[in-house]
Amino acid sequence: MKFAPRHSTERGHADHGWLKTFHTFSFAGYQDPHHMQYGCLRVINEDRVEPTRGFGTHAHREFEIFSYIVSGELEHRDSMGNVEVMKRGDLQMTSAGKGIRHSEHTHGPKPVHFLQIWSMPSTRGLSPQYFTRHFSDEEKKDGWAHVVAPVDVEGVVEKREAPGPAPVHSPIDLYATLLSQGTKVSHNFARQKGYAHVVQTSGYNTKEASGAQVRVSGAEGGALDLKEGDGVYIMAAPGEEVVVENVGDRVAEVLLFDMDAFYT
Repeated sequence: MKFAPRHSTERGHADHGWLKTFHTFSFAGYQDPHHMQYGCLRVINEDRVEPTRGFGTHAHREFEIFSYIVSGELEHRDSMGNVEVMKRGDLQMTSAGKGIRHSEHTHGPKPVHFLQIWSMPSTRGLSPQYFTRHFSDEEKKDGWAHVVAPVDVEGVVEKREAPGPAPVHSPIDLYATLLSQGTKVSHNFARQKGYAHVVQTSGYNTKEASGAQVRVSGAEGGALDLKEGDGVYIMAAPGEEVVVENVGDRVAEVLLFDMDAFYT
């Protein structure tokens, strides 16, 4: 197993007033040929949107688009007739397939903080679909909640609302944890690539990363410490174990992707 850190200060970021955002991969005005995608993972945007503002109706094709709500409320509307207000713990997945149009706006008087994640499907030209799931803080506490999984995996339910992970048409699994001080969780990779991200729960910060701190271990080069907004590319063999430990002074919210090397 090998690690390649992706520090928060190296990511793309922009403050548009109504939108404060970080880009892990090239997106919009931020373009970096060294960070275009990883496996089937194409976008990790950490967005904060002010009240009454949002993303107007726009089109997507092919991408699997999921929103992970950290705080506040987000209203989703799309051309399939779905209208949804999502809050903390909710995960929404739109399989754009042959094409959809949607909009996303802050709902209520408080800003919304969420991660917008895109993956590339294994099959093109699918019929558009929409799914929602909810995962409580208790489900994530000091363990991995399995929030997204391939549609053909046993136990994944291909219905708009259901228990368990949201179905995705990509070779990717997403796990989330709320890790208490001094605790650790481990994961055995099913595939060859991984990516871990520490959510910026303490606020938008374009300077040196602060807040929660975790230690990721299992690589040849030893342990790697990450703070809020930091991430790490992980190259692994199936079955290899990665350990994430909270070495900071507060709860750490961490996302972990396990994906195929199908895409270069």
